[in-house]
Amino acid sequence: MSGIDGIDDTDSSSEDAKTGRRDGRADVLERLTAAGRENSAVTVMFHSAVAARQGLSATENKTLDLLERDGPLTAKELAERTTLAPASVTGLVDRLEGKGFVRRVKHPTDKRRVLIEIRREKLADLAAIFEDWKREVDELCEEFTVDELETVIRFLQGATERQRRATARLAE
Repeated sequence: MSGIDGIDDTDSSSEDAKTGRRDGRADVLERLTAAGRENSAVTVMFHSAVAARQGLSATENKTLDLLERDGPLTAKELAERTTLAPASVTGLVDRLEGKGFVRRVKHPTDKRRVLIEIRREKLADLAAIFEDWKREVDELCEEFTVDELETVIRFLQGATERQRRATARLAE
């Protein structure tokens, strides 16, 4: 049976007919699914709490994260990257601008276009929150070898790409 997140949460373990032992891969996949679901829930709650502290919605907060990572973007580019409808992006940018987190600036080479850029001075309060969390993640990473961390990176990149595609399909 699928859980609310669409992941099969039935006992998917297989047993060897002769020995009655659980298949090691099935057990690991079951535990990975459970850990992934828990991580997803905790991540949403963390980012919701961070957003609320700043008077933002989770969508507004993640849009600021996107702008911080990718730099200034047009409203069309924001719509493409967030899979939000253009009208929703306009409202989103209006809210962020009204709260002082972004500003609209003229495109440097095409004066007909407008870029949405972060007002970095407004993000200073967020830095302390994320520094505390980053310190804990850095401590966790010390428990893993470089090769193990490379495997984690490869898994997260693959999972992210698949989730991005699933999100795009939902927006169709």
